[in-house]
Amino acid sequence: MLGVHEQEEPAGERAGTGIAGLDDVLGGGFPRNRIYLVEGPSGAGKTTLAIQFLLEGTRHGEPGVYATLSETEDELREVARSHGWSLDGITIVDLQTSEESLKADSHYTLFHPAEIELSETTRTVLEAVERVRPTRVVFESLSEMRLLARDSLRYRRQVLALKHYFAAHRCTVLLLDCESSAGGDLQLQSLTHGILRLEQLALDYGGQRRRLRVQKVRGIPFREGYHDFRIVRGGLRVYPRLVAAEHHGSLPHEAVASGLPELDELLGGGPVRGTSTMLLGPSGVGKSSLATRYVLSAAERGERSSIFTFDELPATWLARASGLGMPVERYLDEGLVELRQIDPAEMPPGEFAVAAREAVERGSRLLVIDSLNGYLNAMPAEHHLTLHLHELLAYLAQQGVLTLLIMGQHGLIGQDVGSPIELSYLSDTVILLRYFEAFGEVRQALAVVKKRTGGHERTVREFRLGPSGLRVGRRLREFQGTLAGQLVYTGERSPLDEADGGSAT
Repeated sequence: MLGVHEQEEPAGERAGTGIAGLDDVLGGGFPRNRIYLVEGPSGAGKTTLAIQFLLEGTRHGEPGVYATLSETEDELREVARSHGWSLDGITIVDLQTSEESLKADSHYTLFHPAEIELSETTRTVLEAVERVRPTRVVFESLSEMRLLARDSLRYRRQVLALKHYFAAHRCTVLLLDCESSAGGDLQLQSLTHGILRLEQLALDYGGQRRRLRVQKVRGIPFREGYHDFRIVRGGLRVYPRLVAAEHHGSLPHEAVASGLPELDELLGGGPVRGTSTMLLGPSGVGKSSLATRYVLSAAERGERSSIFTFDELPATWLARASGLGMPVERYLDEGLVELRQIDPAEMPPGEFAVAAREAVERGSRLLVIDSLNGYLNAMPAEHHLTLHLHELLAYLAQQGVLTLLIMGQHGLIGQDVGSPIELSYLSDTVILLRYFEAFGEVRQALAVVKKRTGGHERTVREFRLGPSGLRVGRRLREFQGTLAGQLVYTGERSPLDEADGGSAT
């Protein structure tokens, strides 16, 4: 596939849609003076997209005509009002009104009423075009024209005639059509210069997911595949599929310090910028707190961080950090920390990828996903998660961003601890966190089991969470069973200095 930026064209050669994400997918908009098919089921967003297309034209002084067989003018204006738009400057041709003036079947003595109705419909559209001289035209919908034509040959001839007429008048045209039979679709697709498909998916839980795909646009490169979008007040918001190869950047190979010398020593200096680190362990073992330590350290250096939390409210996240002696909240006001809650039942994966990209463009050098379990719930299928995450991590790596991925494991102690999905192979570094029992007390330990970018300790260290923050202990070789998930300590009674009186939480 050709990248959308491989071919530069003058701005006048494209008709922008008024939807930034869709223009990005198309590489600037639709090539002008062509006819395009926009198809999808009822409620997918075809009408909203068409209105935005015409409004974008009016903003540039381009007259537009909206010819409708399926909705009345009042209904179109109501759609526009719901988005805060005015249709002033757009000529609406309500073809339903024209049809109402047609007489009953018995009044036609020579022609079939369908022939009269179809001719009357096309004549009304052409008269409006001759009068307004538009640059952009929307025709909604071809389903009704197909019914009026009665047979595929007459329908194809009418569409072909409209195509030649609009081309002669240098109009960029969107033909809206509901999904129909495969035969009808193929006839229409062969006549148009481009095809844009809108889809809506009803999941078992949560809101509907909408996505679009550019099936073809003759003569230009475009971004292939599916792209998520929403219909919100103000129109469609399209989230182009993230292609990491289109975003090249520098790769600074420098270690990122946590502010805890023992932890940095365990990691061989720390995780490297442009890599991803997975914090893997059961619930409550300290994964989010460990990520918070890196966020605080980055803020103290004046670097910006972004946290996307799927599992906790921002207030809960901040309260935990404050209770552990990590005053992250004050850096929110300074703009060095951005904390955003993600609802996996409402946000499609493409929107999340765009949110992460925008955070990086705002200057974030550290990005936290808390947690991958919540990210998994945002995906319709497990293999989609892997593909989306791989592309996202590749993009973040090319931008020199350190990514912390938190993965919660099932169970708490022993052999019952396991991951809902195996994603550790995507991470450059894996930090394993475990509970263990020692002398009648539940404690926590951590170990680095993987680091692609350099050496690291292969020992286990105890760490604790207390009012004064995180504390990482000395190297301990008295642990057994770390990888098996059943950590056993066989050393002295107090492996970690407890002078602060803190207790594990």
